[in-house]
Amino acid sequence: MADGAGWLYVVVRAKTGVVYRHQYGGTACRQGEAEGFLVPVLGPGSYVQLRELFEGQFGGAGVWHYRWRDKEIESLCELVEGIDYWASDALNATPHPLRLDVRHLSDADEAWVPVLTPDGPGILVWSNSD
Repeated sequence: MADGAGWLYVVVRAKTGVVYRHQYGGTACRQGEAEGFLVPVLGPGSYVQLRELFEGQFGGAGVWHYRWRDKEIESLCELVEGIDYWASDALNATPHPLRLDVRHLSDADEAWVPVLTPDGPGILVWSNSD
């Protein structure tokens, strides 16, 4: 994905034949891919706060398979829930908050956070810090 400041997207997992590749994990420079469709999302301040969490608190070196503390999970949940997702159902023109997919929390890292959307599971991505 193209680098850019301040953007947030969700790759909603679906059988589309389109695979998105993304570098994540800070200076660990992990490479991830997810098949699905790309949805731009909006969360006032979320981009900055997510970067502060992963680059500040975790030092920007990635947290692959990190053992998250309850307080950190709560903080990440709040950040994710502050992001609006507009469902693909045109009849329902209201935003829905994203939800952290805690079943896949061990996959969470800087610029790669598993989420649940009204359209199904996905990956929240943004520009990686390295």
